Amino acid sequence: MSTAELVLPECPRPEDRAPAPLPPRPRRVRRWLGALLARRVRRRGIDLATLRVLPRAATVPLRRDGVGPASALTALAARGPVHRLELPLDVAVHLVTGAAEARAVLADADGYSTDVRHLFSGDGPVTGADVGGLGFTDPPDHTRLRRLVAPEFTRARLQRLVPVVEGTVDRALDALEAAGSPADLVRHVATPVPMSVIAGLLGLEGADEQVLARLATRRFDATGGPAGAFGAVSAQRRLLAEAVAAQRRSPGDGLIGRIVREEGDAITDHELAGLADGLVTGGFETTASTIALGTVVLLRDPAAAALVRGGSPADVAAVVEELLRLIAAVSVAFPRFARRPTVVGGTAVAPGDVVLVSLAAAGRDPRWAGDAPDDLDPHRAPRGGHLAFGHGIHRCVGAELARLELTTVLPALLRRFPDLALAVPPERLAFRRLSFAHGLDALPLDLGRRAR
Repeated sequence: MSTAELVLPECPRPEDRAPAPLPPRPRRVRRWLGALLARRVRRRGIDLATLRVLPRAATVPLRRDGVGPASALTALAARGPVHRLELPLDVAVHLVTGAAEARAVLADADGYSTDVRHLFSGDGPVTGADVGGLGFTDPPDHTRLRRLVAPEFTRARLQRLVPVVEGTVDRALDALEAAGSPADLVRHVATPVPMSVIAGLLGLEGADEQVLARLATRRFDATGGPAGAFGAVSAQRRLLAEAVAAQRRSPGDGLIGRIVREEGDAITDHELAGLADGLVTGGFETTASTIALGTVVLLRDPAAAALVRGGSPADVAAVVEELLRLIAAVSVAFPRFARRPTVVGGTAVAPGDVVLVSLAAAGRDPRWAGDAPDDLDPHRAPRGGHLAFGHGIHRCVGAELARLELTTVLPALLRRFPDLALAVPPERLAFRRLSFAHGLDALPLDLGRRAR
């Protein structure tokens, strides 16, 4: 399937979208929907490819209030580190909000599986074969596949990309300036910079980066339930499968071509497409969201903005780490399925139970983050580092690439436009309403004067 054949409906313009949270349904309606879903699950089993609505309790970890978690999640976290979500399912679902408990779950690769293929019937528009990659793969396959890509994303290896990233950022800021005030940071900078960098690193020459960016964003959109999100996953996988097949015939200079030359038939096209899918998504969405949301945070914190604009590289890096912790763009880690009985934060977890880790709540756990966890504090030094990139074997392989891009684009933006300001009132910002990866659909900025 070529990009020309991939028909995607146009997204509503940001000014047409209501950024307000979804209105609460009456209790009787919630009970009726819950009972209806429960009967369907008992009759057919769980098939994520057909679920177009999520029970309201399941959306609690996805809801946001501006940059931070919504009040319902904050209230849960204040009561304790682990909570059972009241869902109309036969399986128990536990939500982890405590930092120590989250770290323990994410580190336990033996006790939990992230393979979700058993939740697809196999005869729908999206099947278990459409889902995979590093995030949904367990050892030993995960170990074998990650070994192929991890060396490309070490801090030392990424130094060769510094000129590439700087050039990409400069061109994006030129486009932002050419757009004139108000200019959309999401359109001109936050989206094209990380997508261009990861596409170039993989060797996706000729790929439609705009289509890939739209699919990478839609796969996290929960407003249409899991079916809509996994539909985007399936579409992106098909596009990348075509790219892999082309590289199999004529390997390029990027990471995909290198793996084809070095591994040959030891890696299948399906596996390589899954790897590319995970790298495109992981190398794009967190960075794109943090560029936009981080700019919002910095514009309301002049001291931190000044540190990014004129501080040392260490100062910039410290602010970026705090932004990653505070924003936690990926709200929830990959779901974990318990393999054996265990106890998490004093809560018994049975084999087959689902454990969801709220990265947004864990990053603001005062037991770990210390005083004023909702504030941006570049001097904060929580023990063990933040969890914005996950933890354990499924920690984001592109974490160092994201850091490189963030520590390049944010200082460059604030230096070029020292009078940068929001072009709309804060309450009119187009935050995503319900997404596994929080972000902004648009960020209109008044560029002010350009620095000499």
